[in-house]
Amino acid sequence: MAETWDNINEQVKADWKDETTPFERVYEIVEQTHDGQSAAEIADRALVSEPTARRHCKALVNTGFAETEQDGQTTLYKRNSDRVLMSRIRELREEVNRPELLDSIKEMKGEIRRFEDRYDVVSPEELSQQLDADETEGWDDLTAWRTTRQNLAVAQAALAYDEARHQLAV
Repeated sequence: MAETWDNINEQVKADWKDETTPFERVYEIVEQTHDGQSAAEIADRALVSEPTARRHCKALVNTGFAETEQDGQTTLYKRNSDRVLMSRIRELREEVNRPELLDSIKEMKGEIRRFEDRYDVVSPEELSQQLDADETEGWDDLTAWRTTRQNLAVAQAALAYDEARHQLAV
């Protein structure tokens, strides 16, 4: 069965390589990269040579899509986190109107207060200090709390962005 999966994986890779350009493959890999990766690692995943990966990564850095960090002598590439955040804010502004956004912010703040009251702590970080390893429900709540807090921050940023745009237009 493992051989069948290997054949399928190789066919998917071959199809991807045939249907995309080297730049498109490097772009896709960098888009998925949260932690920096070397040009060699990106080349391997994107099915391109290391010089090709490095050239395309540098182009993505120049456009602001990617950013670099150093690990000794090695340059690591990853997607630009500010760009990802701005994309999420823009997407939210396009999908949700102001009243819906305000309602969502109110709901998320209420959900965070419920976590604070339930566990008698003020943050998910404080909760993580108190949980035992086998407290499945607590760890699930901790994950939900962190996600809610992230979503709240993005929603508030979208609201602030709209208010700033409105003020500049006046």
